[in-house]
Amino acid sequence: MGVATVVERKVSLEAGHLEDVRLAASKMTGARRRAYLAERAWKYCRGSTRRAEDVFGWSRQAVQLGLHEKRTGIVCLGLHTFCCGAKLWEKKPPEVAQALWALAESHAQQDPTFRTALSFTRLTAEAAIKQLRAQGVADDMLPSRSGMSEVLNRSGYRLRPVLQAKPQKKSRKPTPFSPISGNVTAMAKTKPSCA
Repeated sequence: MGVATVVERKVSLEAGHLEDVRLAASKMTGARRRAYLAERAWKYCRGSTRRAEDVFGWSRQAVQLGLHEKRTGIVCLGLHTFCCGAKLWEKKPPEVAQALWALAESHAQQDPTFRTALSFTRLTAEAAIKQLRAQGVADDMLPSRSGMSEVLNRSGYRLRPVLQAKPQKKSRKPTPFSPISGNVTAMAKTKPSCA
């Protein structure tokens, strides 16, 4: 294996290690990546952004920002992270979300097998919307029917009807106290026929 050296500080990295560090940095994004860049720049380059650029091929600005974030403890959010992405419905009107959770909880039932912690509810998305409207929630604050289904599923309520207890099937093997148990042909011979 070849050795890549940083001449001024006598820090040496084998080529395999250098590739591993670069690969690890390429797999991360955002603040995690900048924190990783800052740690490696501090460890191998004594915090020099120019040296980190020469050795690893990273952007000096990204390493510098990572060093500042590490020093101050304040993580910088980019405009893309700050502004993008649709907010969840539960975060927009939290008081309406609380009313929905109370409504869903009143219709919820535990999994009959008790193997999982899932709650099943008989409340459909349409019924939830109607009941929230009856409580005085404005239509512009309510999601669509499919949106309401997603909200309930995200919160752990599965929109499946709860199965009621089914009667036990008749067994094929007759019991000894049954009138048809025993030899059926012998019983037929002893009974008088109607003909």
